[in-house]
Amino acid sequence: MRSTLPDIEIPNTSIHEYLFADLDETQLDAVAIVDGTSGAETTYRQLVAQIDLFAGALAARRIGIGSRIGILCPNIPAFATVFHGILRAGATATTINSLYTADEIANQLEDAGAEWLITVTPLLAGAKAAAAQRGIPDDRLIVLDGAEGHPDLRSLLAEGHAAPDVVFDPATHLAVLPYSSGTTGRPKGVMLTHRNLVANVAQCRSMLTVGEQDRILAILPFFHIYGMTVLLNFAIRQRAGLVTMPKFDLPEFLRIIQEHRTSWVFIAPPVAVALAKHPIVDQYDLSSVRVIFSGAAPLDGALAAAVEQRLGCSVVQGYGMTETSPAANLIPAERTDIDKSSIGPLVPNTEARIVDPETGIDVDVPADGPSAAGELWLRGPQIMSGYLNRPEATAEMLDVDGWLHTGDIATVTSDGIFRIVDRLKELIKYKGYQVAPAVLEALLLEHPLIADSAVIGAYDEDGQEIPKAFVVRQADADLSAQDVMDFVAARVAPHEKVRQVEFIETIPKSSAGKILRKELRAA
Repeated sequence: MRSTLPDIEIPNTSIHEYLFADLDETQLDAVAIVDGTSGAETTYRQLVAQIDLFAGALAARRIGIGSRIGILCPNIPAFATVFHGILRAGATATTINSLYTADEIANQLEDAGAEWLITVTPLLAGAKAAAAQRGIPDDRLIVLDGAEGHPDLRSLLAEGHAAPDVVFDPATHLAVLPYSSGTTGRPKGVMLTHRNLVANVAQCRSMLTVGEQDRILAILPFFHIYGMTVLLNFAIRQRAGLVTMPKFDLPEFLRIIQEHRTSWVFIAPPVAVALAKHPIVDQYDLSSVRVIFSGAAPLDGALAAAVEQRLGCSVVQGYGMTETSPAANLIPAERTDIDKSSIGPLVPNTEARIVDPETGIDVDVPADGPSAAGELWLRGPQIMSGYLNRPEATAEMLDVDGWLHTGDIATVTSDGIFRIVDRLKELIKYKGYQVAPAVLEALLLEHPLIADSAVIGAYDEDGQEIPKAFVVRQADADLSAQDVMDFVAARVAPHEKVRQVEFIETIPKSSAGKILRKELRAA
């Protein structure tokens, strides 16, 4: 099945050229980035100048095509400068999770072949230890806000070097190396070219109505592909104002929305839970919010509706992976006819198949209603070129015909609307029946006394796999395990019942909002 939207032209250019080349005088003097914490503003003119100067400083150190640089940095305005400065110089950026331990940082630097690292003082201890493991000397560890013995951003820009002239093929030249576990296993370097990034921004532009008048809140980390493409790059191309937030804190998140009058807020589902249920939300003026866009994990339709009703805005979601740069499906905010629990249509220039994981045969699409569930396969210009130095893992994920095997279980309707049911590897087999954890998690969140939930496959005394729910109660809630099981049992088929319940303080989640089921299984 091909996208129901018409194909668009994908420019054959670098991501820097695509984002910055056609800025006009009016746009150059508009605000590009706002530090949400301090309120400091950077115009597009200043941002372009800083990117060029940073690229020049790198080139003066013989950093260019073939060089790889790690970025360990939260969402601050300087991230945009160094990220795009690296790409402007023809080098490749590998973005690193700010929560990583020193060993994890060192492993990524080693695997990516990075010989430089950029960080900030709050993360310097881990960065310094990782750099030492990798053999990166102090003069190649850039500390943006300054630390004795290390280059800093101010001094590098002050050198005044002009940006270099670099020539490469956007279709093959690696722009970024973010890391992903794919469908399973250790994190792997995802090879994304300039064309991948350009294509996905162009695809998003055709479906999301963000304009120069909008301010976008950037809480999702730029090191993650969602924040990198759908926030940083997309906002710049649309000439919107991007308001940065270095880490999530609910009162600060709400304050920034209120103070900076952000109109688009990109989130992961855990934030939607807070917006729907937390009493503190009523203390803030969130009337500026026009659209809340959720990604990184499935958002339940009832939860989306609850946020819409409370805030009086549109709530939509999309779907993607690091390996798809990331957007593969998006719901346009104005499409009120699309079920909010779906992921909407494919973005332009994209094809999909729903494949039965047991037979390998494509699932038939009925004339009415959703298809049977199967693994979602994708093909398009935003698909990665492969995993760095991992040909076997690449072959498992990306077949010879260019189809990316996502590992996600989905359905599709005859009019091209997709829905993610669950992850292939996370489906619970209860007495031969498949049970989707995401469906039960969404149902549990409908309970007024449940603040958050997660479901995994556990084992009973007979060694049979059963659905187990981890539940976070609302403050002072009187809720028993039997109450939870009875609530679910009244609303699902017999094989989908929750059969064990454990109450916990918080659901472990990644920085992108995905439930860390591995930690729950180990608990």
